[in-house]
Amino acid sequence: MGMEQTTRLTTDEVRHIALLARVGMTDDEIEQMRGQLSDILAQFEALSQVDTGDLQPTGHSVDLLSVMRDDISRPSFPREDALANAPNREDDLIRVKAVLE
Repeated sequence: MGMEQTTRLTTDEVRHIALLARVGMTDDEIEQMRGQLSDILAQFEALSQVDTGDLQPTGHSVDLLSVMRDDISRPSFPREDALANAPNREDDLIRVKAVLE
């Protein structure tokens, strides 16, 4: 990418990161990840040199618009309509397989 690499991670540093992340890696994967992580760190180094002193702090790059509707109580479906397609029904309940033992 034309960016000069100032900091390259060592193999031991990548092994330590993999251990912290609980990720098993082969020697080839460690070497591949060493290059990728070093490139990511170089990108952060480049970003840290950008002058942002005159910029307002923001949590988002664009304005947010909520598309949520108001939480207003209203009548629901009749019980029989709601249970009409239940594969396994018991009285007014939908019976499901146990998910916990």
